[in-house]
Amino acid sequence: MAVPFYPPYSLAGRVAIVTGSSRGIGRAIAIHLAELGAKVLINYTTRSTDADQVAAEINSSAGANGPEPVAFVFRADISDSSQVESLFDAAEKAFNSQVHILVNSAGIVDPNYPTIANTPIEDFDRIFRVNTRGSFLCCKEAAKRLKRGGGGRIILLTSSLTEALIPGQGAYTASKAAVETMAKILAKELKGSGIAANCVSPGPVATEMFFSGKSEETVRSIIERSPFGRLGETRDIAPVVGFLASDGGEWINGQVIVANGAFLK
Repeated sequence: MAVPFYPPYSLAGRVAIVTGSSRGIGRAIAIHLAELGAKVLINYTTRSTDADQVAAEINSSAGANGPEPVAFVFRADISDSSQVESLFDAAEKAFNSQVHILVNSAGIVDPNYPTIANTPIEDFDRIFRVNTRGSFLCCKEAAKRLKRGGGGRIILLTSSLTEALIPGQGAYTASKAAVETMAKILAKELKGSGIAANCVSPGPVATEMFFSGKSEETVRSIIERSPFGRLGETRDIAPVVGFLASDGGEWINGQVIVANGAFLK
């Protein structure tokens, strides 16, 4: 019996929502998925100009393939259930299609890096509201609305800090560990749907969020612990997400894919 071969990197005809895609890792993921043929809804909360620039870059690159835009922008706070519903509504309306792929890249961190004892409750709640509640609401909506029968993908960005367990990152790390647990359970709950749910867990990546609040000495120390002698780049993470989103990644389900260059704890 012949085994079917699935070209692993074609997303032609598929619709993706990428939250937090106005900058950083989310931006790179949105551009990469579009390069693979997906139509992409760019989500942001506060940086409308940055989001517009991402959509313009994607549409400019895709211009030779037709006059219709393949990227649109939509503002939504993913910690608000009604706005998450509107996010999916917007994608379906923009592309006249069900959504196939959800990538949740939106997230925040406390740049003061306090110990657990010194973490204000308000900051703890704020981090969990975006990172954990936001992921939950996106998963909840995706589980109900992604296309079934093949090609459905839920991909959640977490963090290698869930393994490194570095002091000063208690609230952030806990918020991401909860997301990893959620994804593993969701993958089982979606049995029979053809939808795969996974996490991608980056290590230190050179983004604005990573550098926020860190001294040059701290950054150098992190680089020294990398076997490659450098920080990760957004280009290191986007292809991992692209593979999981493709038909080639179908058999990977309920997993946390660590992409950190063997960053040493």
